[in-house]
Amino acid sequence: MRLTVLYRLVLAALAALPASAQTDAYRAAGPVSRPVQTTAPRADGPGPRFSDMRAVLPGPQHVYGGGWEHFVGGGVAVFDCDGDARPDLLAAGGAEPTTAYRNVTPPGGELAFATLAIAPLDGVTGITGAYPLDIDSDGAMDLFVLRAGPNMALRGDGACGFRDATADWGIAPGNAWSTAFTATWEPGADWPTLAIGNYVNRDDPDGPFEACDDNVLLRPVGSGYAGPVALSPGFCALSALFSDWSRQGRADLRLSNDRHYYVRGGSEQMWRLSPLRLLGPQDGWRPISIWGMGIASRDLNNDGRPDVMLTSMGDQLLQYATDTAGYVDAPWGTGSHATRPHVGDDGRPSTGWHAQFGDVDNDGLADLFIAKGNVDQMPDNAMRDPNNLLMGRPDGTFAEASVAAGIASTDRARGAALADLDGDGRLDLVVVNRRAPLELWRNVTPDTGAWLALTPRQAGPNTHAVGAWIEARRPDGTVAVQERTVGGGHAGGQAGPLHFGLGAADRAEIRITWPDGAVSDWLSLPARQAVTLWRDGARLAARSD
Repeated sequence: MRLTVLYRLVLAALAALPASAQTDAYRAAGPVSRPVQTTAPRADGPGPRFSDMRAVLPGPQHVYGGGWEHFVGGGVAVFDCDGDARPDLLAAGGAEPTTAYRNVTPPGGELAFATLAIAPLDGVTGITGAYPLDIDSDGAMDLFVLRAGPNMALRGDGACGFRDATADWGIAPGNAWSTAFTATWEPGADWPTLAIGNYVNRDDPDGPFEACDDNVLLRPVGSGYAGPVALSPGFCALSALFSDWSRQGRADLRLSNDRHYYVRGGSEQMWRLSPLRLLGPQDGWRPISIWGMGIASRDLNNDGRPDVMLTSMGDQLLQYATDTAGYVDAPWGTGSHATRPHVGDDGRPSTGWHAQFGDVDNDGLADLFIAKGNVDQMPDNAMRDPNNLLMGRPDGTFAEASVAAGIASTDRARGAALADLDGDGRLDLVVVNRRAPLELWRNVTPDTGAWLALTPRQAGPNTHAVGAWIEARRPDGTVAVQERTVGGGHAGGQAGPLHFGLGAADRAEIRITWPDGAVSDWLSLPARQAVTLWRDGARLAARSD
């Protein structure tokens, strides 16, 4: 079926869809009456603060655009391509050009970026997202680029130069509509195992509904990759994440899937790698069916296991990990569901995309950013849908702060990233929008707490210690833990330091559980610095960045 014909059929189907039972419930409750907000509100009063920095981005404004194939995707990759400890950016363009920016912010100065040319991407369209990782373990950051079409693996040279290494590494590019990616190093492997999530099978003449494509697992062999292994059934994955969810020393693969196209019979999925199989209730895994868009992961209750936020149309679902691969849903009073717009008078359900935990004010509590926006013209969902900034509170609940922070814009957001772009210890924000310009926000929150930005490194394969767990123990005895992962979010990820807010603490003790299970000694570090921690036997060799 020709794409243009399929696109028209999809639009007609979207317009004719009946309201879901969940949407009926929202409508029965009636619209929420709030003042209409037509622009991003100004930040006044206490709380987090962000300053609009779009003017510092060079060249034409970046927009994620295109037809049906780019209703989804639109991720941003954040990575240091030249080792100068300044995060660089690559924003997917869809049918428009993909844009990369080199971070040239001077130490202690204002944010500044220059255009970054990535030669293998010149003239290439159909890009839905990208994820940074050191695939060949040479120490330089590489990129895995997702497309509606053949995917690409780009080898970095450590000086922000890239070449197409897809064929050299034996990576099957496929020709699917790829929308999710994650990677892990299996025990003893020199190269990472790659998982690629694919959306609707565009060649299925009976599609698009109930026509989800298979996902793909690429496992290394020798100095490259064996042929792809199908992960079937596929239920239209929009996010994927390898993580040691149950802290049993292995990475399982979580896929978040879009019920809009699998319609029935599908669910969220968890795969065990060895032997390769889908987990089910017998494993403690409780399948759920949602309009899955993105995954965010962070240990929120200090039990050492990563909890997850799953974005969706309607409720955003926060789940707490148990001691197996299972989860329990957060209570409604947690304040994390973000079901409807909190700006304007549109009472229809929200649509969540990228989600990311991060300590925006460095008080030692994880906050949560959720990018929001209508798929395109979904009539049963809010059209002007502001992004969320949910601030963590000591009792484990969240409070909305995006309006006060000045970032409650209502464009159709897709991918995003919280990252310290200027090295001042505060997490800044990048948001990619569909059919609207990219947003760049500098965190200017006053009186923030102390912090540490930690980058684990080791020699040999897996140079950036994907799968490591980093603990930060404050003087009051509280311990925060974060896992080093590649994947999650919506169509884009980061390869930067792990950021720990420390509140009033002036130092913290750090310990790393390395991917092979070895545990380092504790190392005491003064606060307010970015540090690379090299593996040196049981010691951590610290180098300030």
